[in-house]
Amino acid sequence: MDGTRLFAERNPTPAAKPRSDRIGIGGMYITTVREMPCEERPREKALHQGIEHCSNKEILALILRSGVPGASSLMIADQLLQRSQGVRGLSRLTLKELMQIKGISQVRGLEILACFELARRISEEQTRDIDVVSNPEALMAWLGREIGGKQQEHFLAIYLDAKNHILEHRLLFKGTLDASIVHPREVFKEALLASACRVLVVHNHPSQDLTPSLADRIITQRLKETGELIGIELLDHLIVGTTQYFSFRAHGLLD
Repeated sequence: MDGTRLFAERNPTPAAKPRSDRIGIGGMYITTVREMPCEERPREKALHQGIEHCSNKEILALILRSGVPGASSLMIADQLLQRSQGVRGLSRLTLKELMQIKGISQVRGLEILACFELARRISEEQTRDIDVVSNPEALMAWLGREIGGKQQEHFLAIYLDAKNHILEHRLLFKGTLDASIVHPREVFKEALLASACRVLVVHNHPSQDLTPSLADRIITQRLKETGELIGIELLDHLIVGTTQYFSFRAHGLLD
């Protein structure tokens, strides 16, 4: 037997080690975006098919622009969506929580937050142009994004003109609400400054149980009575979650 061949069989050439830039989070093998077929890359897909055809993960990858050693932009985007349990939850992550994900620096975290803040402001501007009485769906969609998923109670007052268009809105209180914290003076002072005809007050229940508490009922009654005294109607008191709401007026609690 050929001694050289025998030696080669006993000492096979070691398998090439995987490239470090192909090992992702958790030791998973990944493909960099540049190694993907051109038509599957997020940027090219957005350019040729339209950004509306991109998945949430692909849009996030576009915002991130590039990956880091060991994690492609698509993999970072996937980790973000898993951590937040979807794009709705992503909008509620703090900068600190974003930065706990590999590949998210402070700058990248701020860029992601800026995208959601801009979307929130666009939604708010669009809501100003609607009659909130005849188009409650648009109002509730905005409120769900604005405070529906907050982990603390937030109390908003929305000031309306004679056509039920939004003039202004103010976050007046934050934290556990009780009848001693929410004072009618603060609510109606802003109403007078805005020359509002009506006031709509809204707060969220972080538990997503929208059943009004005793404190909610007391607050509502005080606001109703104060509004009647000064001639500014309390249109409704809404308790909101991420997708549902409770209306005091619809349940006959403002009659």
